[in-house]
Amino acid sequence: MPFATVSSPPSLADRIEDLLPQTQCTKCGYAGCRPYAEAIAAGEASHDQCPPGGAEGVARLAALLGKPVIPLNVEHGIERPRPVARIDESVCIGCTLCIQACPVDAIAGAAKRMHTVIESLCTGCDLCVAPCPVDCIEMVAVTGEATGWNAWTQAQADAARARHDRRLERQQHEREDAERRAALRQAAHRAQAGAAASVPGSSTVGMEPRAVDAADRTATHEVPPAKVSDVGAQGDEVPGKAFAQAMPEPVPPALSPDERKRAIIQAALERARAKKAELAKEGVAPKNTVEVSAAVQAQIDEADARRKRLGIDVDPSS
Repeated sequence: MPFATVSSPPSLADRIEDLLPQTQCTKCGYAGCRPYAEAIAAGEASHDQCPPGGAEGVARLAALLGKPVIPLNVEHGIERPRPVARIDESVCIGCTLCIQACPVDAIAGAAKRMHTVIESLCTGCDLCVAPCPVDCIEMVAVTGEATGWNAWTQAQADAARARHDRRLERQQHEREDAERRAALRQAAHRAQAGAAASVPGSSTVGMEPRAVDAADRTATHEVPPAKVSDVGAQGDEVPGKAFAQAMPEPVPPALSPDERKRAIIQAALERARAKKAELAKEGVAPKNTVEVSAAVQAQIDEADARRKRLGIDVDPSS
């Protein structure tokens, strides 16, 4: 006879989360709908901080919490028709920053390839707008005059929540895999350094792993024996010059992952600026920099500041 399983009743945070629209827009001031629900349950956040839910969302939460229905706090945004993101594919540089920002995996594309938004999956969160370095994303209203929960169904909310949860799970697995690979690399470097240290006269003792790698790469170059013997036989008064001719070119240091990423983005920005200049001559301007909300403009400013901190040049004309 199978045992009956008894599930625990949903917590207050669970019930609050069930009432949220699951756009994962972070306009409430938290990293997603679940953290916002937990903050409400803990008494750390008010029930009027969700613009996508609008007035009806506030009323739903008030009924659950036994609190009065209050107006939406406009500091977190306004209730509006639901938009979807659209990418100007002729300007897109394939930087993948919007893909990384989308909380529900609604953007398809690959590095250095054109991206596109799967509109049926887009929650209208705006999070892809600010990271775009070439201003090729615009938010387009698709629900007419309908706003809040009138512009969004429970089925859509449930589907968005499931995609967001799968994304979080995948990202956790990716972090664990990256940490495991890093640990293996470090162990290999330590073993390599230990083996080098056991060789008499080894010059790699105490060197950092990257320095050991560079020494190993340099050691693989063959020095032409004739030139080396000529230097000794002729008693060259300037042996450094002849020796330098005999030695191969030094191996340039490898770029770190962050340096390589900055270089790729910088090159993409240069191409995008050239494209932007061509479009400007034709009277075509960026589509997402006019009449944006204060919240979106703040995200754009934050992204610009982040690029400056990373040493990525920002077009002063943008």
